[in-house]
Amino acid sequence: MPEDIPEALRRPTKKTRQPGFQPTLLGWGTLGITLVALGFGLSWRSRPQIQQPNPVPTPVTAASPKAPATLLGHLPYTEAPANKLQPIARYDNIRLRVGAAQQFQAMVAAAQAEGINLVPISGFRSIADQKYLFFDVKAERGQVATQRAQTSAPPGHSEHHTGYAVDIGDGTQPETHLQSNFDTTPAFNWLQANAARFSFELSFPKNNPQGVSYEPWHWRFVGDQDSLETFYKAKSLNNK
Repeated sequence: MPEDIPEALRRPTKKTRQPGFQPTLLGWGTLGITLVALGFGLSWRSRPQIQQPNPVPTPVTAASPKAPATLLGHLPYTEAPANKLQPIARYDNIRLRVGAAQQFQAMVAAAQAEGINLVPISGFRSIADQKYLFFDVKAERGQVATQRAQTSAPPGHSEHHTGYAVDIGDGTQPETHLQSNFDTTPAFNWLQANAARFSFELSFPKNNPQGVSYEPWHWRFVGDQDSLETFYKAKSLNNK
């Protein structure tokens, strides 16, 4: 009989599972995860929502005008229309824009009244003319392009294309024509003192920012709207 076996040695009898909910280890784990997730969700919903600031639009700035590119230190210029040019009196082969030609003739007359002999050496020059002066003369003298550009602009980059530039000499000292020692002549000294009254200015003074060699003979007219914009608008844009 089972009662005859001491209690400590008895084989435990099989207990019958009672109906109802019996949580297992897996069940407790699932329940725990569910409760944690539920609590996290409630906690997240109860947190104050941070308002994101509206993005500040990036201001759109207008593009600045592009500076014209230089070629070996020279600015680009367009060729003056033939119908805008006029021969200088007594010099049919030397032409300038009408306004520049008239003011140059008035300047020559004023200088003559003071015993100064101003003579024009070169006025308007086409792009084709400039090709010869730059490339052919460069080859004849065995110069490299940078050397030639110090004394002559590449085609399409000469102030002479505009019809506003003129090379001036002293009629009493022709040996100084197109030479730096022109600045020792009475003609140059007179121009320095009086050319501005006729709206002419020296294009390439000593140590000019373009790096062009000093040309005391080369003067340009800036006496009307078009001439002023031709030279100073291009110059100001290039300095930006």
